[in-house]
Amino acid sequence: MIAPDTPPGEPPAERIHDGIRVHRVPSRMFPKVTTLPLGVPRPRLLKVLRGFQPDVMHLASPALLGYGGVRAARYLGVPTVAVYQTDVPGFAESYGIGITTRAAWAWFRHLHRLADRTLAPSTATMESLVAHRIPRVHHWARGVDIMGYAPSARDEALRQYWSPEGKPIVGFVGRLAPEKHVERLAGLAAAGDVQLVIVGDGVDQQKLQSAMPTARFTGAMYGAELAAAYASMDVFVHTGEHETFCQVVQEALASGLPVIAPDAGGPRDLVTPWRTGLLLPVHEFEQRLPEAVGHLLAERPRYSQAARKSVLARTWPAICDELLGHYTAVQSPIARARARNAQRKLAQGE
Repeated sequence: MIAPDTPPGEPPAERIHDGIRVHRVPSRMFPKVTTLPLGVPRPRLLKVLRGFQPDVMHLASPALLGYGGVRAARYLGVPTVAVYQTDVPGFAESYGIGITTRAAWAWFRHLHRLADRTLAPSTATMESLVAHRIPRVHHWARGVDIMGYAPSARDEALRQYWSPEGKPIVGFVGRLAPEKHVERLAGLAAAGDVQLVIVGDGVDQQKLQSAMPTARFTGAMYGAELAAAYASMDVFVHTGEHETFCQVVQEALASGLPVIAPDAGGPRDLVTPWRTGLLLPVHEFEQRLPEAVGHLLAERPRYSQAARKSVLARTWPAICDELLGHYTAVQSPIARARARNAQRKLAQGE
């Protein structure tokens, strides 16, 4: 395992994870994005890989470090699987970063063309990658812990703490960052018909607290505490459209929550309109949100049952079996021949 270290000035990241050694490389933060460290490739990357002799290299959300990894893998003749799971071009647009969307796509097109297979977590992401001329794109979604995230985790004491007046509880879980567009909840909070609960932290927290003084801001939650938070909500709302998958929507569904999300990106694969929740047009999201919440609250038992049922087959063991199938595929004779050809070209400086 090769991963970025923490940024300069912060405590070093773990070197052993679940008994597996982690080789750390220096990291730099993506401009303006405090939650997206970028690993900086180093010459010893090739040495580590040569010593380990992998059969396949898995590139998780490759950018700078991933580019160094795929180049090293091509040099060694090792097949690669690149997982596209972060919408960096969309992030650049949301944060107003100088890099243009066009330049970002040019970089990722170059990087993913070097990989033997690119995995995308949703239909919308696959279509976007193909539209930007990235080859060999295949589907690989995400699993969910259906035992941990479940309606049985509902905590009545927590509900009473959040909403002493007994108002229905509408929740959001995620980073409080520009690309999540949490400000779209402000109108719902101001109406006063529901109690808004926002789980998470991030650079926009103070601004959002000022805009929504009646909302409950819990900070980040994990594990059993997070599972109880989900299950103690009545309706879940996700506000951002730049999601390659949107794991929080899947966790909410597992918790038996009807979900409202933008009609864009990963949620399109997860939310079945009028059955497990509602998808709203991005540019009319705020205007339509109150009516959508009212509808789901009125028919919550039906939506809740369907939401839970929709994810019961998406266990992590099943998803990991799919991943092993992708690993096997890139080790096929054709894929290995492609890797050997790439190795030869790289050695010749082509």
